Amino acid sequence: MAGRHRLLLENAQQLVLVCGRGEEYLLRAAAASLAVLPNASLVVGLDGCIKAVGQADVIRSQFSGATFERIIDCSGKCVLPGLVDAHTHPVWAGDRVHEFAMKLAGASYMEIHQAGGGIHFTVEHTREATEEELFSTFKHRLERMRRAGSTLVECKSGYGLNLETELKMLRVIERAKQSMDIGISSTYCGAHSVPKGKTATEATDDIINNHLPKLKELKLSGEIDVNNIDVFCEKGVFDLDSTRRILQAGKDIGLQINFHGDELHPMKSAELGAELGAQAISHLEEVSDEGITAMARAKCAAVLLPTTAYMLRLKQPQARKMLEEGVIVALGSDFNPNAYCFSMPMVMHLACVNMRMSMNEALAAATINAAYALGRSDTHGSIETGKQGDLIIINSSRWEHLIYQFGGHEALIDYVIVKGKVVYQNERCGTMSSY
Repeated sequence: MAGRHRLLLENAQQLVLVCGRGEEYLLRAAAASLAVLPNASLVVGLDGCIKAVGQADVIRSQFSGATFERIIDCSGKCVLPGLVDAHTHPVWAGDRVHEFAMKLAGASYMEIHQAGGGIHFTVEHTREATEEELFSTFKHRLERMRRAGSTLVECKSGYGLNLETELKMLRVIERAKQSMDIGISSTYCGAHSVPKGKTATEATDDIINNHLPKLKELKLSGEIDVNNIDVFCEKGVFDLDSTRRILQAGKDIGLQINFHGDELHPMKSAELGAELGAQAISHLEEVSDEGITAMARAKCAAVLLPTTAYMLRLKQPQARKMLEEGVIVALGSDFNPNAYCFSMPMVMHLACVNMRMSMNEALAAATINAAYALGRSDTHGSIETGKQGDLIIINSSRWEHLIYQFGGHEALIDYVIVKGKVVYQNERCGTMSSY
């Protein structure tokens, strides 16, 4: 196939497709047995999409007359889809390292919250920060996520709790969307906590009557394009009725429902999400059996966050039960001041050890299923012809090393590629041939 193309990856020891038949997500046995091609190559076109995937000799013959902007010899290495982080809070000012010591001494999440720490501590600092300060730290965090293999990241607002600061955060996210080589799914999370001086009902009314109409206006004008709506449905924060009102109002202006539920207390969030047609629900440490059944039936993804359960010493989410009952299980880092983790490889490792997922299930959850949770599995999450050329190359002859080596991704990942363009190259990798 003659012509010019952006990228050729050739001779990969293993090319991990994840799936190869246009699946939106993987369940049960399919998640436990991923599609892997040995001795394989792939081509990414100038439009950033994958043009061909197959055995190395077949691809070489098929593209014998083609030219490429870049060729990378992947002999002895593995190629995987770019990882998808389905839940992060990466725009904020003021870290909470002092609270980590409190947690280690036994203080609970809600005790810290009620003492003026937690979300409210971050809200105060984020309100004071300039847009430029927020963008600078956000960009740095995204770069660290990308170096760890994430090529599509869900990014929430939620440390403003007033319209002015929430919009400031969403502008920062929009700016990164437009200027950085990384995929972003943006989430309005103005109902992350009840603002000081307001009741939950007053905060709910403010969001429905003021915040959401403004978001609709800014989307129509092309200034800010938000993808998802989120609410922290929790005892002492937003109850089931307030959560329902906000999520439905967001859905009415075209936002996907993707919210926090059943984390610290059983709230019947899963049942509510299934009823409202939610794309995804996160946390679910306290989900009911009925909620699991409802999510499986509604094809509502469960975004599990093993870092949060680990750091807060919570009960682990019931990943095995969800998988066995046919729930679409996805993973996220929950990066935030309370769970400071940039690395999806570490998240996958924790999911395997603490939630008893297999390595295949964890990779499916951090690729195709996480993409589904963001409504993006038609373009992301697997290596298939027509999908976006988001890829990682690891310096190992078996892909499982990405999960097996806990905290080892910095030495293991050679390249991170977005739309066929190398956006991170490990310093030990010399310049590869291109012509």
